[in-house]
Amino acid sequence: MKPARLLLYGGTFDPPHVGHLNNLRAAIQAVGPDKVVVMPAGTPPHKAASATPGAVRLAMCRCFAAIDPRIEVSGWEIEQGGRSYTVHTLEMLQARWPGAQLFLAVGSDMLLGFTAWHSWQRILQLAVLVVQRRAAAEDEPALQAAARHLRAAGGRVVFAAATPVPCASSQIRAGALPPRTLRGVLPLPVRRIICEQNLYGLAAQLCETCE
Repeated sequence: MKPARLLLYGGTFDPPHVGHLNNLRAAIQAVGPDKVVVMPAGTPPHKAASATPGAVRLAMCRCFAAIDPRIEVSGWEIEQGGRSYTVHTLEMLQARWPGAQLFLAVGSDMLLGFTAWHSWQRILQLAVLVVQRRAAAEDEPALQAAARHLRAAGGRVVFAAATPVPCASSQIRAGALPPRTLRGVLPLPVRRIICEQNLYGLAAQLCETCE
């Protein structure tokens, strides 16, 4: 069935964790899409290349599919090779599902730097931005100012309230979280892949919980 409303949720996902799942649930609740595409990036233009192979990150992202039947996990950006630009992904989705209204889930930090994105004006033409708002966040005034600026430029911005999780993928990769916290923020399928592939040097902390 052709979707009327399609939500794109992209990121490096190295690795995906509970915070990512919470953000996606909040975005789904905010916009009520007919279809959701989770898209792990190839090489994001604003970050260094991930040391974790794209195929492994894609496999870890299968954990998203369990939270909602509308979710499709796509390896399209990884398959393209080179740097991943959101505008190209949105144009692909527009061509694949012509007439669908596109929504793009972004983090609050991404909204603050959005005008530095490649072809950001074109992105605003293609999609509604769905921004993760953190309750009582110190950057709330800056977020509202950024949203007003983008709306003045013709953009459409809505906010989604996600349950915050005090962790980041970079902390997980660095081994900066205690084992109990680590096990709590990583979905079981992700823990299993980390153990099988011996990712981030965390197998010893996780393998006994992956049975």
